[in-house]
Amino acid sequence: MAWRLAVEPGLSTEVGETIAEWIETAAIAAITVAIVLAAIGAAKVWIGGDRGAAFNVFKSGMGRGMLVGLDLLIAADIIKTVTVEATLENTATLGLLVLIRTFLSWSIVVEVTGRWPWEQTPADPSQSL
Repeated sequence: MAWRLAVEPGLSTEVGETIAEWIETAAIAAITVAIVLAAIGAAKVWIGGDRGAAFNVFKSGMGRGMLVGLDLLIAADIIKTVTVEATLENTATLGLLVLIRTFLSWSIVVEVTGRWPWEQTPADPSQSL
């Protein structure tokens, strides 16, 4: 059941699409900021002389930003789906997008932490995402 504005037919679709666009913009901003901050953090570590750690700092920062960006993109897709006409095709498309983005999120977590998201967190906090 989709939330609808009772003001004017079609207005809820416009409002939903506008909100989804803002959330998509926030996702792009989150990923962009993560890239910049990860690069700055890695550069600081690199200058300090620890090149292996610099790579890990960059990879970890990028992973966090991409995870936040993916979560925001999923939220935008859900808003778009519930504010347009609820059809089987729209719902199937949303399901496929969520599946793909969930797989990407898991892949990022494995890449950054070396473990699946549902595996127990290591005792060393420096090993966590």
